[in-house]
Amino acid sequence: QVQLVESGGGLVQAGGSLRLSCAASGRTFSSYAMGWFRQAPGKERELVATISGGGGTYYADSVKGRFTCSRDNAKNTLYLQMNSLKPEDTAVYYCAAGSGRYYSGSSPMRYWGQGTQVTVSS
Repeated sequence: QVQLVESGGGLVQAGGSLRLSCAASGRTFSSYAMGWFRQAPGKERELVATISGGGGTYYADSVKGRFTCSRDNAKNTLYLQMNSLKPEDTAVYYCAAGSGRYYSGSSPMRYWGQGTQVTVSS
């Protein structure tokens, strides 16, 4: 059974940093797309960053230059380094994994973690 378990969320002041981790089990995702999504209260879930099976990354404009998505295939773990955090980054962050090498509308994320809360105070 596939499991994705996020950790590393918490409360941080604006301008601070956090590093989220997502440990995957039940399947090796080294060749598959993975990503981070977030959902703020009263808002729809939005894509934050993705990383392809080949290691290419994509970032939402709102986090570009501040967040870095990476993966350690040996540990089957996905990371999200978040710097220069802003109050508008406050959300539940979800890790996701796909069944294809790239994430797209025709190859959506298939597996989801339970989420970890990130709260940025002003």
